[in-house]
Amino acid sequence: MCIGEVANVSAEITYTSRHSVEVQVNVMSENILTGAKKVTNKATLWYVPLSLKNVNKVLEVPPIQYARKEQEEEGKKRYEEQKLDRLETKQRNGDMIFPIINPEPHTVGYSQSSLIHLVGPSDCTLLGFVHGGVTMKLMDEVAGIVAARHCKTNIVTASVDAINFHEKIKKGSVITISGRMTFTSNKSMEIEVFVDADPFVDEPRERYRAVSAFFTYVSLSKEGKPLPVPQLLTETEDEKRRFEEGKGRYLQTKAKRQAQMQQ
Repeated sequence: MCIGEVANVSAEITYTSRHSVEVQVNVMSENILTGAKKVTNKATLWYVPLSLKNVNKVLEVPPIQYARKEQEEEGKKRYEEQKLDRLETKQRNGDMIFPIINPEPHTVGYSQSSLIHLVGPSDCTLLGFVHGGVTMKLMDEVAGIVAARHCKTNIVTASVDAINFHEKIKKGSVITISGRMTFTSNKSMEIEVFVDADPFVDEPRERYRAVSAFFTYVSLSKEGKPLPVPQLLTETEDEKRRFEEGKGRYLQTKAKRQAQMQQ
C-alpha cells in the first residue's frame, strides 16, 4: 500500500470457542485518483475476553450463529491448528539471543538484532497492559532490521506466521525484542522474533517470554521488483536445525497458497 491511498479495513467474527473469538480481517487499498482497488492484507486474529474486576480470569464467549454447518467445522479446524501451534511455540521459548563478536556476513550472528523498550502509559490499555498492536509494531521493526542487515537492500514484510501472545505485559515493564534469521529461500527470509519482559516496578517476578512470532520478508529493487536473497550461512547445530524447521514452514505455506490459488 502506498502513500496517498485510502485503506478500507473490514473485520468479522468467523468462529467462537468457549473462551476465544476468531476475527478475520481484510484490508483493501483504493487509489483515489484512478479508483483502482486491490486487497493488500488478510489476517486472522484470536482474542480472549478478560474480567474487568480480575484480569487473570478468562470469561466465556457467547456463541455465534453460523450460516452453514461447514463454517463451524472449518472454524473449529482453524481453532485446533492455532492451539497446537501456540503449544509448539511455547516449547521453544527457552531460546535466547547473545551478541557475537566479529561475525561473518550472511551468518545468523551478523544480522541478529535487539531493541529495548520501557512500557509507558501510551503503550497500554485502560487496564495497564500493553496493546497487542504496539508489540507487533516493535517486533516488525526488529525483524526489518535483521532482514536489511542480511541482504543490504530495500525490504518489505511479506507475511507473519502466528504472533503468539503467551503472557500479558504490564505498564512499567522493560521489554527486549530480539530477532534472528532462521531460513532463506531464493527470494524470501524467515526471521524469528520474540519479546522478553522484565517487571521493572514493584515486581519480584523474573524475566519471562511474553510474545513470539516468525516474520517473512522479501528483498526489493528500487523499482519494487523481487531480488535474490543471499543464502543464510548456518554454523551451529541449532542454527542448522532451525533452518530445516524454517524450510518446512516455507514449503507448507507455499503449498497452502498454491491450493488457494487453484480454488
